Amino acid sequence: MAADSVKCACFWSLLLILCLRVSLAKNYRSSLDDDLLLPYANGHGPAHSHRHVRDCQPIIHGNTTHESSHPSHQTGQPVAKSNVFVTKAPSGWVYGRLTVVHDPLQTLSVLEPGGPDGCKNNHRVSVEETAKAAGCLYAQNAGFFNTKSGQCLGNVVSNGRLVQDSGGVQNAQFGIRRDGSLIFGYLSQEDVLDQSNPFVQLVSGVIWLLRDSEIYINQSLEAECGKSQETGNLSYFVNVVSARTAVGHDGDGNIILFQIDGQTGNRGMNLWDVATFLKEQGVVNAINLDGGGSSTCVINGSLASYPSDHCTSDNRWRCGRDVSTIFCVHQKSCKPENCSGHGECVDGLCRCGRGWQGEACDSLLCQPSQCGSHGVCTPNGCVCDAGWRGENCSYECVRGFYGDGCNHTCSCGNGGSCDPVHGRCACPPGFHGDTCDQVCPLGFFGLSCAQECHCEDLCPCDPQTGTCNATLQGETNYTIHRGQWRRLLSLSHSS
Repeated sequence: MAADSVKCACFWSLLLILCLRVSLAKNYRSSLDDDLLLPYANGHGPAHSHRHVRDCQPIIHGNTTHESSHPSHQTGQPVAKSNVFVTKAPSGWVYGRLTVVHDPLQTLSVLEPGGPDGCKNNHRVSVEETAKAAGCLYAQNAGFFNTKSGQCLGNVVSNGRLVQDSGGVQNAQFGIRRDGSLIFGYLSQEDVLDQSNPFVQLVSGVIWLLRDSEIYINQSLEAECGKSQETGNLSYFVNVVSARTAVGHDGDGNIILFQIDGQTGNRGMNLWDVATFLKEQGVVNAINLDGGGSSTCVINGSLASYPSDHCTSDNRWRCGRDVSTIFCVHQKSCKPENCSGHGECVDGLCRCGRGWQGEACDSLLCQPSQCGSHGVCTPNGCVCDAGWRGENCSYECVRGFYGDGCNHTCSCGNGGSCDPVHGRCACPPGFHGDTCDQVCPLGFFGLSCAQECHCEDLCPCDPQTGTCNATLQGETNYTIHRGQWRRLLSLSHSS
C-alpha cells in the first residue's frame, strides 16, 4: 500500500513539472503586444457608407469602387517564389520579403487563426502555428483584429466559407472570386454577399495603396478616415515608419505578398514608402494589411521574419505576436483531395484511374444506361448478369453455355438445352433426369415424361411421341418381348 502511494505521488509530481514546463515555454514565446499600430481607437473602419466612397472617388473611375483582374494560370511554374530584399528607405535600410504566388485561385487561402471557427471563438494564434497545421509553404499575417478581445475585424471568407461580413464597413479589401478574379478596393455589403460569382477568399485591410499602378493613398484617407485612432489619427498610421504587411498583384495576375521588419516610429517604412516600392516592382493594385508587431512571415512552418514585440518573459528578446487571419500559400489541391478514391491529385488536377472520369474522378466511363437491364457498370466496363454477354450485356449465352460470363458448359444430353443463368437442363420429350440422360419409364412419354401411354394389351408407347406401334431400342425392346412371352405362357398353362 505504501509503495502504491509513493508511485502515485511521483506520477502527480512529474505531471505537475511537465505542465509547468509547457506553461513556461508558452509564456516564454508570447509577446507583450507592445508594438501596436492600430488605425482606429474605437471599433474598426469609418462610419460612412459605400455611397460616400463611390461619390468621393476621382471621376476617372466612374461608379466602380474596386478593380478586378484575371489571375495567372501558368503551368509548369513552382507554386510560389519568395525572395529576401534589402532596400534603402528614408528611415534607413529595410529588410523584407517579396513572395510571388502563381495561380492564386488554386494556391492561396485566407485562414482563420488556428483553423475553422477561430474567428467565431475570438482566437489569437501565431502565424507559425496556423501555418504549420495547414501545411503552408509560405504564410504571412493578414487581417486586423481587436488586440483586447481577439475579435477578427472586417470581412473574412476562407476557402469558400463566409466567416463574417463587416456589415458594409468601408475599408480596403482583397479577395478572390470563384472564377478566379482578383478583387482590390472598396466593396458594398451586396458585393461581399453576391452569390452569382461568390468570393472564395476575402480579407479586409486599411488603405488602398495602389490602384491601377498609381499611388492611391490620399483618396484612401478620404474614404477610410475615422474620428480617432489608438496611435493617433489615420494620417499618423499612414506616415509613421513601422513593420508592414501588404498584398497586391502584378500585370501577369500573380499575387504579391509583401512583408518588412521594423519598429513603429524607429525603423521600417511608412505607407508612402511601401506604395512606391511596390509600384517599382510592377505591382498594379495593392492594399495594406495589419502591421507593427503583427507583421510576420513564415516559411515551411518556421519564422522567417524578425518580430518587433518584446517577449513577456524577458524584454531583452523579441517574440512573434499571436494574430488573427493569415495568408497561406500551399500546393494546388484537388476537390476532393483524394479524387473520390478513384485517382491521384497531381498539380491540382485529378488523374483518374482506369474506368473513371470527371474533374473529381467520380463518374464511371461506363454509364448505367449502356449496360441495359442485364448488367452493372464498373471501372472495368459492363459486368453482365449471369446468362448474358456482350459489351452492353444485350445477348444471351450461346446454346451450350451458361452462368457468369457464359463461361460454364452445359451438361445436358440427348439434345436437351440448359438454362443460360443456372445451367438447369430442359429435357426434350422422352427424356428426364438432371442431365436428360434417362428415357421415360415404360408407360409414360412426352415432356418431363408426364403423359401416360394408352396402348392395347399394355403395349408400351414411343417415349417421345406416345405412338403405340413403336419399336423400342435395344435392351428395352428385348425385355418387353420376354415379358409378353412369359405372360402368354402363363395364360396357356392356366387354361
